[in-house]
Amino acid sequence: MRIVVALGGNALLRRGEALSAPNQFANIQRAAAQLALVADGNELVLTHGNGPQVGLLALQSAAYAAVEAYPLDVLGAQTDGMIGYLLEQELNNLLPLRVVVTLMTRVLVHLDDPAFAAPSKPIGPVYTGAEAKRIAQEEGWTMAADGKGFRRVVPSPTPQSVFGLQPMEWLLAHEALVIAAGGGGIPVAVGADGHSLHGVEAVIDKDSCSALLARDLNAECLVIATDVSAVYMDFGLPTQRPVHSASPDAFRNVSFAAGSMGPKVAAACAFVKATGQRAVIGSLDQIEAMLRGEAGTQVRADGALTP
Repeated sequence: MRIVVALGGNALLRRGEALSAPNQFANIQRAAAQLALVADGNELVLTHGNGPQVGLLALQSAAYAAVEAYPLDVLGAQTDGMIGYLLEQELNNLLPLRVVVTLMTRVLVHLDDPAFAAPSKPIGPVYTGAEAKRIAQEEGWTMAADGKGFRRVVPSPTPQSVFGLQPMEWLLAHEALVIAAGGGGIPVAVGADGHSLHGVEAVIDKDSCSALLARDLNAECLVIATDVSAVYMDFGLPTQRPVHSASPDAFRNVSFAAGSMGPKVAAACAFVKATGQRAVIGSLDQIEAMLRGEAGTQVRADGALTP
């Protein structure tokens, strides 16, 4: 199969962990071990999040006052290289005969996207209320609640198109394992002249971009890997229960708390509706069973809502 696997932030850094290189190494080793299990015989494209990493780079950039802080598109590109390198290294240790390639991937967004007026994408570490208030005043950043703490939020415009599909197709045809659209891709927009491109201060949602990329690459399955085993109804309540299968229509009237499964479900449903193929949301530790249809939440065009 041709499979797009979207690695959630937990594959790189678990909630509550320090934003350190050793922690990222350890998590990527675990992620690579699972991905290697399904690499043989499949065309595999990996995408990944970058929220903690791009937020850390933004803090480091702002701390050096001798020059103006680097914009988010440049910092996003840095995370693509950093995380891509780590994934390449570990995957090649496990798959020495497989070519693994990281592509810096630009993604087109529109400057009139309403997301620019309503920042919503969390990046960087979690702060206490007092810390968030101080940093917001010092840096001019927007903060929003995230669980019991606060995080910086930035615009997250809708991805319109992914650049670089032709080299991705060529690499897949030559049996390479491709890492692309890291962090939702590097956001770019068309300039005032109507044709030149420039970077944009934003971070695109990784799952939304992964669904678009999977559609354009004619993938047969989109895997959205997260840190829970499935989508849960009434998550966190005594009545919580996993959803084993559902169709996009079955999810239409189901709401999820902000910052939870909502973007993942929306991305899975968008891919299924556009292609008629299958998407699955669940734990990376169960990726083999998810691809067999035996684990996770299977989203299919004709799937009933099955708890």
